[in-house]
Amino acid sequence: MRSKLVLAALFTLTSLPAISQVAPAARVSGLPLGVGGGISVFDTDYYRPNLAYWNGQMIGVSAWADYSIFHGLGVEAEGNITFANQPKPYSPNGETIYGTLKEETIQVGVIYKHRPVFHVRPFAKALGGFGKIDFPSVNPFYTNENSGLYSVGGGLEYKAWRNVYLRGQYEYQWWNDFRSGSQSLNPNGFTFGATYYLRGVHRHY
Repeated sequence: MRSKLVLAALFTLTSLPAISQVAPAARVSGLPLGVGGGISVFDTDYYRPNLAYWNGQMIGVSAWADYSIFHGLGVEAEGNITFANQPKPYSPNGETIYGTLKEETIQVGVIYKHRPVFHVRPFAKALGGFGKIDFPSVNPFYTNENSGLYSVGGGLEYKAWRNVYLRGQYEYQWWNDFRSGSQSLNPNGFTFGATYYLRGVHRHY
């Protein structure tokens, strides 16, 4: 009986190093979630009366959150606001101009990220949501519109440090409920920023 206990104790002791090596590898901490933000340069695609001539480009900020589901496929939530580099209001008849130009969007959709190649990972996404545009107007009661929208985009992420990836992306939007005159609205542009993943991307891709 004593010999059996000794053998059992020896087996347990010799198994501890193997258990200590396997357990951390099998344990995955944190969520498969990435959060990020950046600076956006967008063509607002808004060319209406009451604006002096300009190239349509404005600067803003974007924020996003990506949740990985399976083999690079995930969901993304994204918000954007463009507000800087304002065009000058213009009225040929000297009327008072109310409001300034600004575009805001919030979207949710799917994103697919390819496996990294030399620390670079391509991705593509399709999102949908809602947008709001504020614009200069001679009518103080009509200076903004809301619209449903959808967009497609893609870009690259580059591993900069541990779980931090630099991101560059392009996005094209369709505002399907925009009603101001006969003009359609298709803002589009580039965003440059960074994403921090709460756990290593190699764990879930």
